[in-house]
Amino acid sequence: MAQASRTAEVMEAIRRRLATRALVPGERLPSIRRFAAVMGVSPSTVVEAYDRLAAEGVIRSRPGSGFYVVGVAPSLDLRAPGPQRDRAVDPFWVSRQSLDAGAEVLKPGCGWLPPDWMPQTALRRALRQLARAPDALLAEYGSSLGPPRLRRILARHCAEEGLEIGPDALLLTPSGSQSIDLVCRYLLRPGDTVLVDDPCYFNFQALLRVHKVRIVSVPFTASGPDLDLFAAALAEHRPRLYITNSALHNPTGGTLTAQTAHRLLVLAGAHDLTVIEDETFAALEPEPSPRLAVLDGLERVIRIGSFSKTLSAAARCGYVSGPPDLIAALTDLQVATNFGGPSPIAAEIVGAALSDGSYRKHVEGVRRRLSRARKEAAARLADLGITPWLMPRGGFYLWCHLPEGRDAAALSRAALRETVVLAPGNIFSPAQTAAGFMRFNVSQMPERAWQVLAHVLAEPPDRSG
Repeated sequence: MAQASRTAEVMEAIRRRLATRALVPGERLPSIRRFAAVMGVSPSTVVEAYDRLAAEGVIRSRPGSGFYVVGVAPSLDLRAPGPQRDRAVDPFWVSRQSLDAGAEVLKPGCGWLPPDWMPQTALRRALRQLARAPDALLAEYGSSLGPPRLRRILARHCAEEGLEIGPDALLLTPSGSQSIDLVCRYLLRPGDTVLVDDPCYFNFQALLRVHKVRIVSVPFTASGPDLDLFAAALAEHRPRLYITNSALHNPTGGTLTAQTAHRLLVLAGAHDLTVIEDETFAALEPEPSPRLAVLDGLERVIRIGSFSKTLSAAARCGYVSGPPDLIAALTDLQVATNFGGPSPIAAEIVGAALSDGSYRKHVEGVRRRLSRARKEAAARLADLGITPWLMPRGGFYLWCHLPEGRDAAALSRAALRETVVLAPGNIFSPAQTAAGFMRFNVSQMPERAWQVLAHVLAEPPDRSG
C-alpha cells in the first residue's frame, strides 16, 4: 500500500473515533508508536497523518505532551436503522449489527440468550394475568420508585446473599443500562475520570463517552483487576467512579476472588472511589462468588442489575440499590428525565414471573444447559486453533485467543459478509490491546455459525495494513 493511502487510512481511523465519540474534545490521542502498532503502519505514517489533521484544525500538538482533540465533537451518528456493515468496528458495532439484524443473521457475538432458552410458559402466564389487571395498571404512570411488590422480591434476593436492605433502598429503572446512566448523570461531570477494566463490557465505554468523561482502564486478571495497577491508577488519575462486573465478568467470564475484593474495597475507601457493581449475569453463577456490595454494605458500592439475561429482554426492567440518600437523589433524577421508572406493565410481568415457583428451576436449567454448551464450544473452538482465556464458572461467554497473527476485526467483517455477527476483542479494550481476542456466546452458535467461522479462518490473513 502506498504511503499516501496508509496516511489516509490513519486519518480516517481518527475521524471515525471522533464521529463516534471514542475521542472527545481535550482528550489526548494515542502516542505515535502505540497508534502505529494498532494500525500496523510505520511511526512516520502516523506522524504525517497527525500533522495533516493538525493542519485541518481537527487536532493540535502540545510540545512535549502529544496531540489533543480540539473543537466541538460531532454529535452521535444517528443514521437510519439497519445493519451498516461498513461502519467502524467500535463499541457500537456489535450492538448495532445484532439489534438491527434480520432473522437470517446469526449472532455468536451478541449478549443474550436465544428466545427458546427463556421461560416462555411463565412469561405467557404473566401476560394472561396482566390482561386481568386493574385498568390503572394498564393506563397510568407507575410510582417513582417502582412497584413495591417487585422491590420486596429483590430485597429478599439480596437478603439471601447476606445484604440486608429494605425495599426503599431499591429503585426500579427501565433497564440495567439506564441504571448506570442515572448514576453517571448524578455523580459525573464532563472531564471527570472513570476507571474500567480492560477488557470490559463495550457499552460501558459507549455510555461513558456520551457523558464526556475520561476513561482509564486497568488490565483484568482471572481473579479481578490487577490491583497493583489499580492502586497506581487511583493515585495518578483520581477517578470518581469504577465500573465492573464482579460475577461472570463481561467479556472474560472471570470471577472476583475474596482477597481481591477486600483489597479493592480498602483502596476504594482510601481514595474516595465510588464503585458500580453490575450484577446482570450473577444469577447464572452456580454458587455466589464474593460481592463488593455485600462486603461493603452499600456504603460506597452501588449495585445495579436487570433481568434481560435470564427472563426477558423485551419486558425490560432494571434496578439500582445503594445508600438511602443516593436512592432519593436518583429517584428525583429519574422523575426529571423519564417521569418515573420502568413501564408498570413491564414491571408487572417481571414481578409475576419472579413470583412464579418455576423461575428458580428455569435458572437452574439454564445453568446446566450453559455448562454443557461451554464445554462443547471450547472443544470445537480448540479444533480451530482458538483457545479460551479461562473456563468460566458459569454464564454464556468464552473470551478466546485467536490463532497467532489473526485479527478479530478483520475476521468479524468477513463473517458479517456471510450474515454472522462476531464480537472482536478490541471493542472491549479501551487500550486497544485485544486485537487477537474474540468473545463467543456459546448459546448462539448453531452449525452454520461454526461453518462460517471455519471458512473465514481458512482465508489467509489480510496483511495490507
